[in-house]
Amino acid sequence: MKLRRTAVIAVAVGVVCAVAGCAASPRGFHAATHVPVAADGLTAQDPQAASLSSGMARHYEYVFPDGAMYVYDLDHGHRLVQRVRLPGVKGVRGVAASPRTHMLYISYGAFGGPGTTGRLLAYNLLAGSVVYNRSYSRGIDSMAIDPAGDRIYMPDGESSRDGVWSVIAARSGNVIGSINGGMSPHETVVGLSGKRVYLGGRNWPYLEVASTATDRVFKRIGPLKSGVRPFTINGRETIAYTTATGLLGFQVSSITTGRVLFTIGFGSRFPLNRATFRSSAPSHGISLTPNERQLWVLDAPNDYVHVFDVSQVPLRRPRRIADIRLAHSLPGDGWIQVSRSGCFVYVGDSGDVLGAKSFRPVAFVPALSSTKESLEIDWRHGLPVATSTRTGLGYVTRGPDPPPPNCK
Repeated sequence: MKLRRTAVIAVAVGVVCAVAGCAASPRGFHAATHVPVAADGLTAQDPQAASLSSGMARHYEYVFPDGAMYVYDLDHGHRLVQRVRLPGVKGVRGVAASPRTHMLYISYGAFGGPGTTGRLLAYNLLAGSVVYNRSYSRGIDSMAIDPAGDRIYMPDGESSRDGVWSVIAARSGNVIGSINGGMSPHETVVGLSGKRVYLGGRNWPYLEVASTATDRVFKRIGPLKSGVRPFTINGRETIAYTTATGLLGFQVSSITTGRVLFTIGFGSRFPLNRATFRSSAPSHGISLTPNERQLWVLDAPNDYVHVFDVSQVPLRRPRRIADIRLAHSLPGDGWIQVSRSGCFVYVGDSGDVLGAKSFRPVAFVPALSSTKESLEIDWRHGLPVATSTRTGLGYVTRGPDPPPPNCK
C-alpha cells in the first residue's frame, strides 16, 4: 500500500523582497534573505556557513517549487535546513548552477507560443541575493550552462513552433546568439567537455548536437521514436540515452555514428494504459549514475522506477536489475535526478528519494512532490564546489569506470 502524501512542511520565514521591484544595493544585487529552518527542532545552518565552519564537503539538494527555494541536507537525513522565498517565480521550467561563478539560474514563465514572455532569474549563492531577473519576448524552458559558467543555452519552449535555442551571456542575461535546432525546443544538455550542446525538440525525431564554438548544429542522432523528451549522455559523449513521446521505455544511441543502437521497454508486467495515463511522455525521467554503471528510468503510468545495468553498453543491451515501486504516486510527468555520489535518486513530482544500494525509498522530500526542478550543490570552505545538474549525467571521462559508490 502506498504511503499517504505528506503535506509540505510549513515553516515560519521572514519576508524577502519581491523578485521584481527590489531596490538594488551599490554592488548591484537585490536584497534577499536566506531563512534557516530546523525541520526537527535542531539548529539549522545555511550551506555556506555550515561548510565554512566544518571545513568538510557538505552536500545539499536544492528544490524549486513555485515561489520558493528549499534546501535539504543530504548528509543529515535530508533534513530541511533552509527556505528562500522567491515571490513571483511561478512556472519554473529549468534550473542550472555554476560552482565556478557561484551563481544559480532559474528559468520560469511562458514556454513558447505567440506573444509569450519568458524570464531568467540569476541568484548569487554567496551573497544570497538576486543579481537580475530578465524578461524575454519569447518562451523559456529547460536550459543548460557551460562548465565555465559563461553561457546559458535557453530553448524557446516546447510550445514554440520554431527550433531556436537562445545563447545568453550568464553574467548579464543578454542574448548574444542563437542556435537552430529541433522543432519545439525543450530539453538541453551541455557535455562535460563544454564543446558540445545537445538539443532536444519535443516535436522532432532527432537529438541535435551543436558546437559551442560556432553555435551551429553539426550532427543528428536518430531518427528516434517520436519527439525527444528527457535525455542524458555519458561523460565521454559517445552514448545518448533518450526518452520519447508515447514510449514507455528508452532508446540508446551512438553519438559517434548518430545511429540508434537499442530500444528498451519494460515488458508486459508494466503496461501503458492510455485510459488512465494521459500525459504524453510515460518515461519522463532518465539519469545515469556518475560512474555510468546504472541507468534509472521513470515509469510514470505504473508509479515505478526501473534500474538498468548499462556497464556493457554499447557492446551489450542494457540489462534490467531492479523495479522500484514509488511510495508516493506521481500526479505529473515526473523527473529523475541522481546525486553526485550516486547514492540517492530523486523523483520529481513524487518527492521520493530512492537508495541506489537498497533499491527502495529511503526518504521523502516534501517540496519535491510538487516540482520537477531540483539539483545538488556541494559546498566546501564556504564555497560551492560541484553540482549534479538537474539531468544526471555520466562523469567518466577517461580510464576505467570508477567503482560503485560506498553508499550506506
